[in-house]
Amino acid sequence: MGRIIYFTGGSRSGKSRYAEEYIADMGYRDKIYLATAIIFDDEMRARVAKHREQRGENWTTVEGYKNTVELVKPHMKQGGVILLDCLTNMVTNLMIMEKEYDWDHMPDEELTSIENNIKKEVEELLEYIRSSDQDIVIVSNEIGMGIVPAYALGRHFRDICGRMNQLAAAKADEAYFVVSGIKMKLK
Repeated sequence: MGRIIYFTGGSRSGKSRYAEEYIADMGYRDKIYLATAIIFDDEMRARVAKHREQRGENWTTVEGYKNTVELVKPHMKQGGVILLDCLTNMVTNLMIMEKEYDWDHMPDEELTSIENNIKKEVEELLEYIRSSDQDIVIVSNEIGMGIVPAYALGRHFRDICGRMNQLAAAKADEAYFVVSGIKMKLK
């Protein structure tokens, strides 16, 4: 049965570094990096390059944010680990990359449908991990500690991402909160 380990914290808190250290300390031989970010500009390209350099070359990188079970399945090996970095980007992309919406005038039914589709994607991955002998380390931004966004898309994103974080943390065997470079174990 695969284990779920969850790291959350604010932007630049050190959560990805701690997630990578966790994986190194556990001694996993086979490592899959599930990269959910989409490179839109030079700044993001530089961040991705920095993360690749930090990880080293002993990783299989899989890029994507949907149908994640099908993306990782061909690369999985017994006793290996997946680093999903990050759930926040996955939720963002599932919200905005598939279709253009009028977020300011979104009917409740449509918003519920979008969230249910995102939840299904997350649950399928977590259930697949539980049924496998592969662990997953999930990195996600804790986004609910700041101000209330002034625009509808921001509020919808905060709410949906917050609920996906709750889902991942609830199913996690271990959960950590990272703030200002300090890791705290939640469970």
